Amino acid sequence: MTIASNVKTLIKNNILIVDDHPFIIEGYKNAITRYNPEEFEFLISQAKDCESAYRTITDPDTKPFDIAFLDISMPPYEEKGIYNGEDLAKLISEYMPNCKIILLTMYTELLKIKTIIKTINPSGLVIKNDLTFDELLYAFDLVIKDEIYYSESVLKMLSLSEEDTIEIDQIDNQILFHISKGTKIKDMPQYIPISLGAIERRKISLKELLKVEEGSDIDLVREAKNKGLLF
Repeated sequence: MTIASNVKTLIKNNILIVDDHPFIIEGYKNAITRYNPEEFEFLISQAKDCESAYRTITDPDTKPFDIAFLDISMPPYEEKGIYNGEDLAKLISEYMPNCKIILLTMYTELLKIKTIIKTINPSGLVIKNDLTFDELLYAFDLVIKDEIYYSESVLKMLSLSEEDTIEIDQIDNQILFHISKGTKIKDMPQYIPISLGAIERRKISLKELLKVEEGSDIDLVREAKNKGLLF
């Protein structure tokens, strides 16, 4: 006589958490492992910066992630052109197109939020100041059910209107990043895949766009940060 097993098969999910603050990673892990433990089992991987995340994502032995939590502002991996969580999100979309992305940030500038939604279209977008243990569980619940989650501050910002919309591409973003780090213009072609002349023209255009034509590089960087184009 065969005895039927009462053991329920758990739904397995592979999770990636990338943040440069270990205590935040532990908080996420604590919340995730408490989510519906009778139905789900979670295998959680973690990374502390863009380089370690890049290596994990591109490792051929890494099982595709189902959900990835990515802090937007993190130490970059310049060698591979990975400067923040947005770049990691694009990388994950390339290697693991079915992975759901949850982006987390301290930034609260409307333009930046709109740009993230337009370029990444994440399953979740969270302003860290909105985040509590219960809210994280709620966000995770929506995303795992194929719904979209925006935290309260994101929703409030999206309800606002903005007449002067400013958008820049990834090359402009890299130029601003290197200017902010003190990289000389003549050295930027080592890091950015366009010519020196193109970089110089883009820098002029950026100053015009941000209305600092007569300003210094410091003025350009300051205004880019004010507009949410640079962290």
